[in-house]
Amino acid sequence: MSRIVLALLVFLALPGVAKAETYPARPITVIVPFGAGGPIDRLARLLTESMRTTLGQPIVVENVTGASGLIGVGRVVRAVPDGYTLGIGNWPSHVLAEAALSPPFNTLKDLQPVALLPSNPYIMIARKDFPAKTPSELIDWLKKNPGKATLGTAGPGSGQHLAGLYFQNVTKTDLQFVPYRGGASDIVRDLIAGHVDLAFEQAITALPYLRSGTVTAYAVTSPSRIAAAANIPTADEAGASGLHILIWNGLWVPKGTPRPIIEKLTGAAMAAMAEPSVRARLVEWTQEIPPVEQQTASALGALHKADAEKWWPLVKAANPK
Repeated sequence: MSRIVLALLVFLALPGVAKAETYPARPITVIVPFGAGGPIDRLARLLTESMRTTLGQPIVVENVTGASGLIGVGRVVRAVPDGYTLGIGNWPSHVLAEAALSPPFNTLKDLQPVALLPSNPYIMIARKDFPAKTPSELIDWLKKNPGKATLGTAGPGSGQHLAGLYFQNVTKTDLQFVPYRGGASDIVRDLIAGHVDLAFEQAITALPYLRSGTVTAYAVTSPSRIAAAANIPTADEAGASGLHILIWNGLWVPKGTPRPIIEKLTGAAMAAMAEPSVRARLVEWTQEIPPVEQQTASALGALHKADAEKWWPLVKAANPK
């Protein structure tokens, strides 16, 4: 009997075992690297509402903005790797911004993936009273008025910034880029108020304003039209050939977080994406839910690595700063 007890004690003393059995024992914080009300903030709040039921603990969503999302990402990198601080992020925050601004960390090395979350394209929108009402009118107006149209972005190297750079390159136009600290919610608010002219916003953010008639839409950055707004042409159709951008999202934890804890978090995230009410809301937001086999930590890790290898050289060469 003594040997069995001793073996059990040794097992429980192994790194991460005892913590995994009792985890989570207190509230969990999810860091959103962009402003409240934006697309990734809305996604985080929807998923964590379900995850808290699975995990049996409250989940607090905290918005930490700035530097195209890197301030919030850095907070997660420096957090204690105990499973109580998670970071939600996306292609702009974990790939583009890192290449553009060279922060003192490496998301591929200093974070561990948890789960791949839904994705959606950008929609190019304008303030309601902007002179151009169609894609061809927009390109024609921009060519006749170089440097006069403003485009809101989440900062240098953000997805909106890179989309804008690509757009002006293929259409031979010239835009003024206006960086925002808070991201989508601030940009759309100023767009509606007439303080900026244009924006590339994720469908999850743009569609409610399109349906209410408060903004004008020109194109989606997906290769095909989206079902929720089939009247909006693709970028290819609109004259910006090759502008294909799908914003994928993911969950990460600091490097060193015990594997059993990561597995429990992965399971909670996957359970949230399988919940019918959550799926219905995601479809309403035009979010593309990954197949179950692609929702895993390893799938996110592979996608993150592949996109870093693809985009980092291109972003650095473009010198978006």
